Amino acid sequence: MSEDLAPTPSDVSTSLAGASVLVTGGTGSFGKAFVRRALDLGARRVVIFSRDELKQSDMRAAFTHDERLRWFIGDIRDRERLRRAMHGVDLVIHAAALKQVDTAEYNPVEYIRTNVNGSENVVEAAIDAGVRKVVALSTDKASSPINLYGATKLCADRLFISANHYAAHQETRFSVVRYGNVMGSRGSVIPLFRRLAAEGKPLPLTDRRMTRFWITLPQAVDFVVTSLDRMHGGELYVPRIPSTRLLDLVEAVAPGAETVEVGIRPGEKLHEEMIAADDSRRTVLTGDRYVITPYLAGWGYEPPVGEQVPDGFAYRSDTNDLLLTVEELRALIDSLD
Repeated sequence: MSEDLAPTPSDVSTSLAGASVLVTGGTGSFGKAFVRRALDLGARRVVIFSRDELKQSDMRAAFTHDERLRWFIGDIRDRERLRRAMHGVDLVIHAAALKQVDTAEYNPVEYIRTNVNGSENVVEAAIDAGVRKVVALSTDKASSPINLYGATKLCADRLFISANHYAAHQETRFSVVRYGNVMGSRGSVIPLFRRLAAEGKPLPLTDRRMTRFWITLPQAVDFVVTSLDRMHGGELYVPRIPSTRLLDLVEAVAPGAETVEVGIRPGEKLHEEMIAADDSRRTVLTGDRYVITPYLAGWGYEPPVGEQVPDGFAYRSDTNDLLLTVEELRALIDSLD
């Protein structure tokens, strides 16, 4: 990969400095990294909203009882609890979701209740509380979804974009950030590969042809921060990030390790997609990111300045022009340690 298109970290944020921020799912991998970044960028108050008391307790210890932090036990399925937590909040980062593709196939109603109904609750509570900006985290699986998880995240994306209509005469604005697999996150396959290689066991491969988009956790956080600063409401931001072959990832993590092909899991794609061909007509490239513009925008939407992508363009992990080599992958992985 000849060029580095990852978001450039900024020492300032026009949105976060002096702001009161709430993060749903704030005890997850992204949530913890974002909270630390928000504090570094001068947030006045950060509310961690999550349902796991043990994770909140562990996180409180890790953050050495920073007085700017507030801790709310709650579930996004509970709209009244969200309304209470958003009192006096300027910005919301919506990271809470159920995320396992195969688990969703066996528990569809639970995923709908959290990812769809819970997202609706976040929208309604944010408007009622007069929050200024809301950014929802999406996934590559929401583009042309073939699984239940992706379908619920596509519904959530549309809820947040359309929420700008509901809040058209109010201050609250909504945007979405969509990116791929996160290196170093709790669900990353890298720790599993390392452990099995250390034990001398074969590494499981779903399919040797598989490709995926990759972004590091710090890059994901910075992309959300810069999107938060740029947004006017209605944008769906997609970063220009590299792809990798699964076989190359194995070689980068455990050179020469034995592998065994176990087959694609229920609902899993061979290659991922972040922009569908049918979305190309409303997609522009601006610097380090694509912006998918809304179908309808009756709230005073400001179109981004950028280059219109070709008609029929699809942003897929197997046809991405940014492909990490084994050496580049190894360097990225080493940087996470």
